[in-house]
Amino acid sequence: MESKEQQLMELLGLTARTLTHLTASMTSMSFELLRSDDEVTRAAGKRMIDRMATISGELDQHWRVIGELTGVHVAQEEIETVSEIQLQALPPAMPLN
Repeated sequence: MESKEQQLMELLGLTARTLTHLTASMTSMSFELLRSDDEVTRAAGKRMIDRMATISGELDQHWRVIGELTGVHVAQEEIETVSEIQLQALPPAMPLN
């Protein structure tokens, strides 16, 4: 395979991976919205989860095409998504000398 084709396939894979991370993050945030006491906020979270499910289905198609192009079939579920990191405490400020 030519170098440009290889680079384009790599770019396609990176783009799909980024979209997968973004979808997972937005879905996680939407589930947090469902915890709200506000009915409007909960409804917005539910709508967003429905939208993310649609986008996730479309990403499955991306991964299928990437698999066909590369010969390496990877399901969206196999992509390591960004894990949530909670900051325990802010680090001490560094002096600006």
